[in-house]
Amino acid sequence: MNIVEMLTQRESLIAILAAISAAAIVYTFGSSFIVRSEMKTRIRRVALERDKMRAEEMARLRGLASNGGEGRGSIRRAGETKSYMKKVVERFDLKKAFQDDATVDKLAMAGFRGQGHLTTFLFMRLATPLGIFLFAALYLMVLAPGGRPLYLNLVYSIGAGIVGSYLPILLLKNTTSKRQFSIRRAWPDCLDLLLLCVEAGMSMEHAFKRVAREIGQQSAELAEELTLTTAELSFLEDRTRAYDNLGRRIGLDNVRSVMTALIQADRYGTSVGQALRVMAEEGREARMMEAEKKAASLPPKLTVPLILFFLPVLFIVILAPAAIKIFGPGGAASGGMG
Repeated sequence: MNIVEMLTQRESLIAILAAISAAAIVYTFGSSFIVRSEMKTRIRRVALERDKMRAEEMARLRGLASNGGEGRGSIRRAGETKSYMKKVVERFDLKKAFQDDATVDKLAMAGFRGQGHLTTFLFMRLATPLGIFLFAALYLMVLAPGGRPLYLNLVYSIGAGIVGSYLPILLLKNTTSKRQFSIRRAWPDCLDLLLLCVEAGMSMEHAFKRVAREIGQQSAELAEELTLTTAELSFLEDRTRAYDNLGRRIGLDNVRSVMTALIQADRYGTSVGQALRVMAEEGREARMMEAEKKAASLPPKLTVPLILFFLPVLFIVILAPAAIKIFGPGGAASGGMG
């Protein structure tokens, strides 16, 4: 028996799928017990972004923004992607095919900034469906032919490739949702800390820097964004651009509303502390309403588990002793039959 016949047998496929499922279960439950700190990696990325912004501002002030310099080029090399990916993107003009006005913002919401991540995403948009198509064609035509005609195998392979073309988008949305969930959970505390720092007399730059250091244990993603905002407040001429960039990178409505309030306070000269106080109160009220909403939706969600799992067990516990006495040895039913 060769390896192709062994892999195409039902028992082998079941064993492989069972092994993959067991490994996925072990990884899912085991990863929750392993504390993985990514603060060093995030701090390194933030430092590169800060150095890049500093170099761009210095080049712009010196009038070298058009042709660049060695320092700027050395910083950008750290964020460049693989050369073959860049060649493929340029050769097939994937920016015109897959990139739109919201692509860069979507990548920023997922924590991917810079030209390197954009090139990798565009390359994966092309490589993923082709790879899935080739794998499906190899499996259907070579490993498990099954007596199907050639055109049907090609149709199935093309369908798998079309479905696989949405895989990078789904992974990007999944990463974005996880990142936004972490930021949404830590944002009310961040807003309260910002209010305390501003009312204590700190400037917005020092307030963002202090809060980023304190909030890092609760949400590393939010600490990273606040650190980048601190760098932008230091280097950009217009402070409102830094606030607008923070709201655009995070992509949450409550963060955008706070940034809009800060922009209006900076533009019209109103009190920043008052604006933060109002937004902090609204954030606490929204969090309380969300908790009440979850508490109100709990009884309907428990109805099906209660019917399927709790009530049968309860009936068994209540009726089992009576059934044993009736139908057991020496019971009324056995005595009557005797």
